Amino acid sequence: MKRREFITLLGSAAAWPFAARAQQPTRPVIGFLSSFSPNARFAAAFNQGLKELGFIEGQNVTIEYRYAEGRYDRLPALADDLVHQRVTVIFATGSNAPALAAKAATSTTPIVFASGGGDPVKAGLVASINRPGGNLTGISITTTALTRKRFELLHQLIPQAKIIGVLVNPNYPDSEVQLRELHEAAGLTRETIVIAEARSEGELDHAFTALVQQRANALFTANDPLFISLRNQIVARAAHYSIPATYHVRDFCVSGGLMSYGADFADAYRQSGNYVGRTLKGERPTDLPVIQSAKFELIINLKTAKALGIEIPPQLLALADEVIE
Repeated sequence: MKRREFITLLGSAAAWPFAARAQQPTRPVIGFLSSFSPNARFAAAFNQGLKELGFIEGQNVTIEYRYAEGRYDRLPALADDLVHQRVTVIFATGSNAPALAAKAATSTTPIVFASGGGDPVKAGLVASINRPGGNLTGISITTTALTRKRFELLHQLIPQAKIIGVLVNPNYPDSEVQLRELHEAAGLTRETIVIAEARSEGELDHAFTALVQQRANALFTANDPLFISLRNQIVARAAHYSIPATYHVRDFCVSGGLMSYGADFADAYRQSGNYVGRTLKGERPTDLPVIQSAKFELIINLKTAKALGIEIPPQLLALADEVIE
């Protein structure tokens, strides 16, 4: 064999593995940025939404999970980390804070949010609902707008309660709006609102002690990703002090809470998985209108009601989407 032919053959053989690798599709990576602690139900719903678009975690897509566990100050660093990991798309969930952190970290990586923190336009996430603009779109989960309705349901459940305790995290950006709504609703029913603050699990005992000292007859737990992460601890303390309580997501009732009314979070996460899948297929966030969650659910835990000696009004039972016995 001539020297020139040998060199050509050697060069072709050396180049082949690199050419073969270049032809193989690169597995996309999703950055999952959440205010919550890990939640198997939410993650499963998100993965179901991805699957509907043909993406299966571990097979043709990878997911990098980052959880702030209710500590909102951690979100900017977690968002920066995902950007440095060069993820293909970021899914930001749990109030507007994760989406805002992701938006501050990148103006090019597509971001899909599932946010219950109020109007995404007023929050500065998108330019408009129909034409988001920029690199963000997502699902707007109705939470704060249901504050009055949830208060009315609590009034129907415990009409004799005249002092309503409110558990709130003052660090949550939407807390003042919720409190304003509650004070206005209580004024209509002539009930007194007493506030107990908890910024972490360590402050829960003090908060519940304050509610008992103020003779709260019932508890309204403000919507907050931190409280979802602490749902088992909150429900346990409500049971310990025999305080009937209402919450904003069914996970509390599954943990033994009395009643919840709010958006169907699992459905919102499934829709979010769909949107992330669509961006992975090449659609731009600016062309995907923000979806307003429109599926709500009322959950009643009958076992907890019996333990508290509460008889659920027939009209509430008739409205319930699920009764846990």
